[in-house]
Amino acid sequence: MTLHTIDKKAIYSYLEEIKDPEVPVLSIIDLGIVRDVVMHEDDEVEVKITPTYNGCPAMDMIATNIRIMLATLGFKKYKVTQILSPAWTTDWMSEEGRRKLKEYGIAPPNPRQQVCTPDLFATEEGVGCPHCNSHHTHRISEFGSTACKALYQCDDCKEPFDYFKCH
Repeated sequence: MTLHTIDKKAIYSYLEEIKDPEVPVLSIIDLGIVRDVVMHEDDEVEVKITPTYNGCPAMDMIATNIRIMLATLGFKKYKVTQILSPAWTTDWMSEEGRRKLKEYGIAPPNPRQQVCTPDLFATEEGVGCPHCNSHHTHRISEFGSTACKALYQCDDCKEPFDYFKCH
């Protein structure tokens, strides 16, 4: 494949192969952190990414893996740009990514609340157990294996699990 046959769509398909180092079943496309691929006129390619939260330690590894992929494809000029605004949201995750999370044993983020009232913030979010699908769960810690996850336990099957927090 020459550079002239590698288009934006092809680069997106290659980006599907780059995994999140913290959740290796998810590609960076599944996660929704790839904002855009820009093919510049001077044969430079730019991949724009947004971290799941500011200071996410996985972003350096992800950016390095993108650069390696672009160099392997034969690009001589490339860059990875982090875009912080608007902030990443779990709404950007693909349905496939949510399915993969659950199969991996991590509860995917709940859909966003459609109606907000002050009462919603007084109680814990109802999180489904990825092991037995029960909603009889409780939060053990605001932070799980990474800062973007919380640690929960199922009251029915008793299994602990991470929950990918909505934001």
